[in-house]
Amino acid sequence: MSTGTFRRTRRTGRTVRRGALAVLTALLLPLAALVGLATPAQAAGETASYTKVSDWGTGFEGRWTVQNTGTATISNWTVEWDFPSGTTVTSAWDADVTGSGNHWTAKNKSYNGSLAPGASVTFGFNGSGTGSPTNCTINGGSCDGGTTIPGDNPPSAPGTPSASGVTNTSLTLSWTAATDDKGIKNYDVYRGSTKIATVTGTSYGDSGLTAGTTYAYSVKARDTADQVGPASGTRTVTTTGGGGGGGGGKVKLGYFTEWGVYDRNFHVKNLDTSGSAAKITHINYAFGNVTGGKCTIGDSFADYEKTYTADQSVDGVADTWDQPLRGNFNQLRELKKKYPNIKVLWSFGGWTWSGGFPQAVQNPTAFAQSCYDLVEDPRWADVFDGIDLDWEYPNACGLSCDTSGAAAFKNMMQAMRIKFGSGNLVTAAITADASSGGKIDAADYAGAAQYVDWYNVMTYDFFGAWAATGPTAPHSPLTSYSGIPQEGFNSDAAIQKLKSKGVPATKLNLGIGFYGRGWTGVTQATPGGTATGPAAGKYEQGIEDYKLLKTSCPATGTVAGTAYAKCGSNWWSYDTPSTIAGKMTYVKNQGLKGAFFWEFSGDTSNGELASAISSGLQ
Repeated sequence: MSTGTFRRTRRTGRTVRRGALAVLTALLLPLAALVGLATPAQAAGETASYTKVSDWGTGFEGRWTVQNTGTATISNWTVEWDFPSGTTVTSAWDADVTGSGNHWTAKNKSYNGSLAPGASVTFGFNGSGTGSPTNCTINGGSCDGGTTIPGDNPPSAPGTPSASGVTNTSLTLSWTAATDDKGIKNYDVYRGSTKIATVTGTSYGDSGLTAGTTYAYSVKARDTADQVGPASGTRTVTTTGGGGGGGGGKVKLGYFTEWGVYDRNFHVKNLDTSGSAAKITHINYAFGNVTGGKCTIGDSFADYEKTYTADQSVDGVADTWDQPLRGNFNQLRELKKKYPNIKVLWSFGGWTWSGGFPQAVQNPTAFAQSCYDLVEDPRWADVFDGIDLDWEYPNACGLSCDTSGAAAFKNMMQAMRIKFGSGNLVTAAITADASSGGKIDAADYAGAAQYVDWYNVMTYDFFGAWAATGPTAPHSPLTSYSGIPQEGFNSDAAIQKLKSKGVPATKLNLGIGFYGRGWTGVTQATPGGTATGPAAGKYEQGIEDYKLLKTSCPATGTVAGTAYAKCGSNWWSYDTPSTIAGKMTYVKNQGLKGAFFWEFSGDTSNGELASAISSGLQ
C-alpha cells in the first residue's frame, strides 16, 4: 500500500462576479458629465472564479474561469487580484499576467477576449507560496457579482456556519460575523450552490428538509454598499432519521479499502454493479493514517488522484487530467448521487496505522482539529458524513503495546464529538476481546459511548493461523462452544460485556468477516484439530475471500453460529449467507444498532453476503 502524501486540490466553489457599465445611460450624457462619472455601483455582467488545481509543496497551479453572465457580448476582460506577501505568479498561459508588489493583473489574449452571453474562458498559472487570492475584480467590478465602490474593500468572509437543533426536517445555522469598514448590511445563506435566504443576523433556521439527507451550507456577507464578500467555509449537515434500505433504520455498513483498487482490482463501481450499494446504509472508507499527532492522507493516488475511464466510473463519465477531484473520493461522490441514502465515513487507523494514536491522544483537541480539517477539506467535504476511529488497541497491545491509560479513548472521542458536532457521525471500531482482564476491560468504552453514534464491534479474528499448529477454531463464533480455545472470545460474550459496562445495545454493531481463516496440515474435520501452519491464500497466508472459498472449499459443517470447511488437508472457517441470517436474527433479538462487515471485495460479484445482511435486518 502506498503511503504517499502528494496532494491535489479541488475546486473551492468560490464564485465571484461583477457589474457592467451602464453604456446606454452614458451615451445619453453630455461629455462634460462623463468626466466626473465614477460609476460606483455596476450591474452584473461578468464573473471570475478561482480554483487551485494542484499543490506540490514548493509550488501550485491556479486557474481562473471568466464567464459572461450578461446579455451582451464582451470584447475583452481583465482580472485583478491580490496575493499575500510571499505568494507570486511564476508563469501563466492563455492570459498576459503581470504583477506589481502583491497586486496581479491578467488580461485576455487576442484569441480569447470575446465572450458571448453565457460563454466562459479559462486561463491558468503556476505560482509559489501558500496564499489565496483576495480583492478580485473583473473589468473593474467585483468578481462575485456584487457592486464595487472605488477605495472601499468588500466585507470579509463570515465564520464557517455551525449547525444545531438538527431534526429530520430542520436545523439552525449560526456563524460569526464578517467585518467591514463601512458595516455589514446582511448575509446570503447558501444550500449547496443555491441562495436560500438573506438575513440581517448571524443565524438562520432551515426547514422542509429530507430525513437522513446531507446538506452543504455556506454564507456570504454583503456590506452597506451592497458589495459581496468571499464565502465562508462549507458546513455539511446530515438530518436525522432516514437510514435507507429498510430494516427499521438498522445500520448496514461495509468497509471499502483504498488499496483494493490495486491487486484486487476492486473499485467503487463494483458496489453498484454487484447490487450491494442498494442494500447498505453506510460505507467506512479505510484508511486514513494517524501520524505526527494528526489525521493524514493514507494513499493520495487511490484517494483522489487516480484517473478513471468511462467504463470504470460509477456515472459512466471519464475523468479528465485537470479534473479537480478524481480517485475513490470522486467515485464515492458519484455513488452517493446515485444512492442518496448512503452515508460515507472516513475511517482512520486500522491495524497498521494504529501506532500513531498514542501520540495523537496526548492532545485530543489538536488531534480532533486535524481530523476535522482533513475530513472537511473543501475538495471532498461533501463526500464524507463523519469520521470513524479504528485504534487497535487503546491501553492494550495490538501491532504494538499502548500505555495511554484507560481514559485516553474516552478523551479522544469526546474531543471528536465536540469538534465534529451533532451534524456529523462520530463512530469507532473497537475490540471484541471479552476475556477477563482483556482488551474491553483496558479502556473506558462505556464512558466514551455518550460521544459516539455507534461502535463497530470487531467480532471476528478471534482465532487464526497465527497459532500455526492450532487448534483449529472458527474465527468468528457467535457464541461459545465446547472446546473453544479461549473463553470470552466470541461475539455474544463481547456484546454482553459491553452492555454490562453500560454501553447501550443501540450503539453496538455486530461485525461480520467476508473472508475465512484457515490452516493446512489438518486431519480432523471438526474444530479442535492440529495443523502444520497457515493455509495458502491469494493475498496472504491463512486468509481467503469468501467469494473464492465458497467454491474452492465449500462449508462442511457449522459450529457456534458460523461455518467451517475441510477440504484436503486445509481447514477453513467463514460465514455464509445462512450463518449470516442467524447472526442478523441475533442483532434484532439483542436490539443492536445493526451490523457491519469487512470488507466489500471479499463478497461475490452479485453481493450475496451483503444481501444476506440486508434481508436479515428487514
